[in-house]
Amino acid sequence: MRRIAPDVTTKARRLRKDSADAEIALWNLIRGRQLLGYKFRRQVPVGRYITDFACLERNLIVELDGGQHQEQTDYDAERTRWLESQGFRVIRFWNNQVLEETDAVQDAILLALQEVT
Repeated sequence: MRRIAPDVTTKARRLRKDSADAEIALWNLIRGRQLLGYKFRRQVPVGRYITDFACLERNLIVELDGGQHQEQTDYDAERTRWLESQGFRVIRFWNNQVLEETDAVQDAILLALQEVT
């Protein structure tokens, strides 16, 4: 069983309550096993990081990036490398993609679910 620091769990709970519009829109697309029957969770602690969405049975993490991510590309790259070193595949979308190109985002996630081994 994974051990997660209490402060990470508390932050994840807070993030679930304070979701951005794009996070809510994506959650409505993937929740309840809507994509090929796979279960997604949101604001999932993995190590010291909190991932936006995760399908643990396929080791797939979906991250949404808003404007703040333009200034933290090094941090995001380090985070992605660490998650990948733990066996996860990470795919990223900009918030506006989720809101404006919903079908394309959903198709990309479906493809990733099928490709993950």
